[in-house]
Amino acid sequence: MKKYLFTIIIPLTLLSVLSISCSDEFVDPKPEYSIDSENYFNSKEEYDQALIAAYDLLQSSYVNVLLGEIASDNTLAGGESPSDVIGFQQIDDMIHTPVNSNLKDIWNWMFAGVQRTNYILEFQDKTDFEGKNQLIAETRFLRAYYQFELVKWFGGIPMKGDARFKIGDEKLVKRSSVAEVYASIEADLIFAVDNLSPTAAQKGRVTKGAAQALLGKAYLYQDKFAESASTLQGLITGSPYSLVTDYDAMFEAAGENGAESVFEVQYTDVEGAGFGCLQCSEGNVAVGFSGVRNFSGPLFSPGFSFNLPTQESFNAFEVGDKRKAVAILDIAAFAAANTSYDNGKGVAYGKGNEDTGFFNRKYLPRKRDKNAAGDLNLTNPNNYRAIRYADVLLMAAEAYNRGGINDAQAREYLNQVRRRAFGDNNHDVSASGAALTDFILAERRLELFGEGHRFFDLVRTKRAEGTIPGFKANKNELFPLPIEEIQFAAGNWDQNPGY
Repeated sequence: MKKYLFTIIIPLTLLSVLSISCSDEFVDPKPEYSIDSENYFNSKEEYDQALIAAYDLLQSSYVNVLLGEIASDNTLAGGESPSDVIGFQQIDDMIHTPVNSNLKDIWNWMFAGVQRTNYILEFQDKTDFEGKNQLIAETRFLRAYYQFELVKWFGGIPMKGDARFKIGDEKLVKRSSVAEVYASIEADLIFAVDNLSPTAAQKGRVTKGAAQALLGKAYLYQDKFAESASTLQGLITGSPYSLVTDYDAMFEAAGENGAESVFEVQYTDVEGAGFGCLQCSEGNVAVGFSGVRNFSGPLFSPGFSFNLPTQESFNAFEVGDKRKAVAILDIAAFAAANTSYDNGKGVAYGKGNEDTGFFNRKYLPRKRDKNAAGDLNLTNPNNYRAIRYADVLLMAAEAYNRGGINDAQAREYLNQVRRRAFGDNNHDVSASGAALTDFILAERRLELFGEGHRFFDLVRTKRAEGTIPGFKANKNELFPLPIEEIQFAAGNWDQNPGY
């Protein structure tokens, strides 16, 4: 989505502020508007610019995806050493505490997204213009997306309706319950479904289908299986989406925003960032973090060797599953297949902490011109496929099955995904009941490997204990609120159990 110069002061915690400038197209180094009072939202253009600023926070969610894998049984933290990004290491080992800067990043930046959407909604009635319902629907989808991330990670959060948080609110506004947060998410997404266009005006903007998919997912996370099945079936019936034939091509640049993409976070290498504010990057920082350390070879660029798939993950793929080579790079096998590279010098690479020899291939940094804008390790243009049609089919299958609604329909959607994976009908599943549930959840792991969903799938299906090393029931289902938030709230917010 094209961005214009837009500077806004937003709370990240309720007591701290950060000035963020978001631009793909530099117009003027000075802020075009001063948004320090109720003097904005006087034209459609001003609403549009505020909406662009709300979209821009999606790019900061790269760490949500990265840690959604590291926290699960899919990958290890990796990095250079056991002390490299200690917050990642703690989450991997399930020994994280309220003093964890990476969890604080998730809290801060997702709340920044909520705050930007609430700024629009607080003044949604100030000025009328053509297409306003579409704009408000996009805004409400984005708020639901940010709140969904927050409730997944932290449980109940403070909410203030269609109003911005102000300093002092942390001592007045209680944390809403998980049910209340989901009620807000549902209301926003129902409005979005009713008012969004089925097609996007620009790549990256949300559609009716994206709202249906996220609403179905929110229902599924609450075990509202009938509502989830109905909502997702509404998307599948007459769907403009389809499973692409080439699973591999979907994760390359040419496959971005393709037929399988229901919602995709847009990244670019136009603007870079530094370690002082990784979330300020317009590029996908998680990609460089997952790259092969000291790599020299074809196809890929080097990175920091975090997020390393385990041997158990590698072994989980069945023989003949075409997704295995797309999801996981076996670096030794890759080197052996490219001995002629660089006039026979071959592929070179280093080993870091917790080296397994495997890497998250879907989101490895691809080769770019050495003069590309931004740090090649921090500003990768790889889009994040936040919701894919395969995910929709598997969510619908799960809802039909776990809700006891229609196992035949569940098998059909599951097998559509498997037929693409194997290229035949010989691997169709014929199970029913609890056995079918096991197949569906196992398929989610393989189909969505490396995409940040695994930890939350295990938690919501109550399969995390005994599967994720170090996971403690009645504690690790949620992550702790940052210690600063508890301190600022001065007793108004309780910490999550066990922390």
